[in-house]
Amino acid sequence: MASTDAIHPVDEVLPAPKLFTLGLQHVLVMYAGAVAVPLIVGRALKLEPADVAFLISADLFVCGIVTLIQSFGATQWFGIRLPVMMGVTFAAVGPMIGFANAQGGPEGARAIFGAIIAAGIISILIAPLVSKMLRFFPPVVTGTIILVIGVSLMRIGINWIFGNPVGPTAPQVIDPAHADWLKAVTEGAASGAITGVPEIPPGLALAAKVNNPLYAPLGNIAISAIVLTAILLIAKFGRGFVANIAVLLGDITGKKVDQPMLSAGLRTDGLGTLIGGIFNTFPYTSFSQNVGLVGVTGIKSRFVCVAGGLIMIVLGLMPKMGALVESVPTMVLGGAGLVMFGMVAATGIRILAGVDFARNRNNLFIVAVSVGFGMIPLVAPNFKMWMPHGIHPLIESGILLASIAAVLLNAFFNGARDATDEIKAAASLADH
Repeated sequence: MASTDAIHPVDEVLPAPKLFTLGLQHVLVMYAGAVAVPLIVGRALKLEPADVAFLISADLFVCGIVTLIQSFGATQWFGIRLPVMMGVTFAAVGPMIGFANAQGGPEGARAIFGAIIAAGIISILIAPLVSKMLRFFPPVVTGTIILVIGVSLMRIGINWIFGNPVGPTAPQVIDPAHADWLKAVTEGAASGAITGVPEIPPGLALAAKVNNPLYAPLGNIAISAIVLTAILLIAKFGRGFVANIAVLLGDITGKKVDQPMLSAGLRTDGLGTLIGGIFNTFPYTSFSQNVGLVGVTGIKSRFVCVAGGLIMIVLGLMPKMGALVESVPTMVLGGAGLVMFGMVAATGIRILAGVDFARNRNNLFIVAVSVGFGMIPLVAPNFKMWMPHGIHPLIESGILLASIAAVLLNAFFNGARDATDEIKAAASLADH
C-alpha cells in the first residue's frame, strides 16, 4: 500500500552539497537581472560609483532575504512556499527614472525609497484583492504592458552604447569660444569695464552646436558590438535552456496553488518591496528565469531556492561584488542591455501572438491605443510641462500610462470575463 505520508517534491530537503550547487545555479541565472536595476537607477541619479556599488550590494542582500521569505515561508500570511527566486522588477524602472530626472543625487534617492516603502505597504494591504483580479489582466493586457516595458527600457540600453542625450556625453556641446565670449561680456558688464550693454536677461545661455567627441565614439560602439556578438554566439552554440514563466507554478511543480497561497505570495511581493525601501533598494517580484529553471532541471524542492537566497545574502555582504559590477564600463553594459531589454519586448510580442485578433477586432484597439500612450513620454518627453508638477513622476512613465490604458480599454471592450486558461497559456510563453 502506498504511503499517504510521502513528502511532496516541493517540500523535499536535498543533501547539503546538492542544495548548494543547485542554489548557486539559480543565483547565476538571475544575477544579471538582479544587478541591472541598481545600475540603471544609480546612474540615473548620478550617484558616486561607491554609492552605486552600495546599492548593488544592498539589492543582492534583500534579494536573498525576500527569497527566503517567499520560498521558506513566514507564518501563514507570507510566502508562497514554492521554488521562487525574488529579484528587482523592471516594471518600476520607468517611475524611478522619473523621480531621478526630477531630482538627482541623494535627495532624489530618498524620494524613490520613500515611495517604495509606501508602495510596499499598499501592496501588502491589497494583496488579497489583487489575487482575485487576474481576470482584468488577460494576455492582450499583459502582452501589451510587457512590450511597452521592453521598448521603454531599450532607450536605456541604447544610451549605454552611445551616451546620454544630456550631460557630458550629449551629442552636441557649447562652443568653448562662444562660452568665453559670453563670460567676458557678462563679467565686463558687471564690473563696468564694458558699457552700453543692455541688462543681461536672467537665465541667458548659449546653444549647443558643436559635435561632442564623447558621444557615440567608434571605440565604444565596437566594444558594445563585440559584447552583443558574444551573447548571440553563446545563445546559438551554448548549452543553455529556454526559461519559461508560469503564473500558477503548479504547471511545473505539481502542487496546486490555491487562493490563500497566491495571496501569501503577492503579500510577500509587497513585504519585499517594503524591506527593499527600508534597505535603500527597490521593488521585488519573482524572477521568471528561475521558474523556467525548475521546469528544465526537474528539481522542484523549494529548499533549493532557500539555498539560493542564502547565497545572495552572502554576496550582498561582500562589498567587492557590488564594486566589481559597478566598475563595468557603460558601453559593455550597452551590448548586454540591448539583448536583455529587447528580450522583454520580444516576450510581449510573443504573448500578443496568441491573442485572438481575427475574431475580436477590439483587441487591436486595445494594443494600438495602449502602445501609443506608452510612447508619449519617449517621443514627447516635455508633454507634461503645463501639468501640475506633483503628477510628473507618475505620468513620466510610459509603462504606467500603457498599463492604465490597457486595463481600462480591455474592461471597456471585453469586460471582466474569466480568462484563466488564456492567462496560463500566455504565462508559459513569458520570459520576464
